[in-house]
Parts: sequence; C-alpha cells; structure tokens
Amino acid sequence: MIRPSIFGDRFMTDIFDDMWPYSRTMVKDEGAAMKTDVKDLGDKYQLMMDLPGFGKENIQAQLKDGYLTVTAEKSSDNEEKDEEGKFVRRERYSGKYQRSFYVGKHVELEDMTAEFKDGVLNIVFPKEEAKPKIEEQKFIEIH
Repeated sequence: MIRPSIFGDRFMTDIFDDMWPYSRTMVKDEGAAMKTDVKDLGDKYQLMMDLPGFGKENIQAQLKDGYLTVTAEKSSDNEEKDEEGKFVRRERYSGKYQRSFYVGKHVELEDMTAEFKDGVLNIVFPKEEAKPKIEEQKFIEIH
C-alpha cells in the first residue's frame, strides 16, 4: 500500500492500537524485524541486518539461483511453578523471520563473507558485473 510519509511506518499498527488498546502487547511489530542496510563498497556490497536477540546458531544464510536468503528462527519456553508444582505462569514463543535479496547469478558462495557480532549480521559479496556478450558469427553452410 502506498501511503504518504507523514503517517510513518507504524500507520496501520497505530490505527489498530487506538481501536484495541491491548493489541500492541499481543502482536509483535513485524516492521522492526530484520531491518537491513546495504552499503556500496566500490567493487563489493555490504549487507548489514539487525537481528537483536538472536544467537549465531539461530541464523542461516543460503545462496541459491542468485538469491541470498537469510532466516532467523527462535523459540523459548518459560515455565514458572509454585511450591506445589502448579503453574503460576507458562509462556511459549516461537518465531521465524526470513528475507531474500537478489545478489546476482555470478556470485558464488566462496565470494561471500559473513560475520555476526553484537546482534548485527554483516555479509559482504561482490557486485554483479555485466559481462559483455560476444556475438558469435554463424554462417549457413552452402552445399
């Protein structure tokens, strides 16, 4: 949906929060997940993706058919009991985020480097170079 920038990124979320005041505590803000910056380094690009709260073991990056797909998955199970072993509170959470970026068909896995530090995933990959097509001359054989 195209909307004027005066409404901001949370326009629809804010409307529903006004209608149902408890909705913010029930639904996570999907717009804040996997915020990504791409920086031009000359002959390479650097992709910086915010993944706060995730560990390196919860993140997977895959290169297939020219697309870089980053997946972050997390689950937790918090259980609190009283002295008699009855539940006082029990919460479960499971979430999975995924984003894909076209990096070019020429990019190979060996050309990429990735590092996860302080909740930020950094992936560096070469720019796609337009390889000039050399037109091959074909002749019809005359018998």
